[in-house]
Amino acid sequence: MNIADQLVLSAGDGDVIEVARLLGQGAVVDAPNRHGRTALDRAVEQGHADVVRELVGAGANLEQQAGEYQESTPLCLAASQGHTAVVGVLLDAGAGTGAQGRLGYVPLILAATTGDEGHPETVDLLLDRGVDINAVMKHKTALDWAVRFGQEEMVHRLIDRSAIPSAETLAAAREHLGHHPERRRKTERIAVALLAVDVAPGTDQEPRTEAGNLA
Repeated sequence: MNIADQLVLSAGDGDVIEVARLLGQGAVVDAPNRHGRTALDRAVEQGHADVVRELVGAGANLEQQAGEYQESTPLCLAASQGHTAVVGVLLDAGAGTGAQGRLGYVPLILAATTGDEGHPETVDLLLDRGVDINAVMKHKTALDWAVRFGQEEMVHRLIDRSAIPSAETLAAAREHLGHHPERRRKTERIAVALLAVDVAPGTDQEPRTEAGNLA
């Protein structure tokens, strides 16, 4: 096993002492292993914040490709996994928070929508650090995506954090109901929550009109 493979393996295992030793012996911090994964990539994926901090301190590229298919970035990967401590380390190091990676992922939207109800603590951390709650990915905000996936708790959380619904947001609720008619009560509760908030300016349709179509 060469030194790059050893570094990536140790990073994925969370062995910060071994990672520091290998770096001290001259291991290149962003050198990929035989599978194309780097130490930062694997440490982020496994949620090892202390290892991530060590690698970032050694100059690891915060914008590098990450994930099994190299489709992501370290911050997006951490956000999608709900590794809040890792997200904090990456933000402290200056990681960008806008659309990134070859697929244009937005960290906040991944944190809000991955899994059954997203990752609330990660969402709160990103928003506390000033991330734009109305940033879009594929023309939809985190709130739009949460509504579309029927994530009731996340919808409430985003509204509480001042997310602004639009007529399109309620259209997303209608779309969710169309795909999941068995979830009517849940979708109606989401619609009620949206109706309690003023619609975003500039939309061409009143949200209450859309809500009526859920009935």
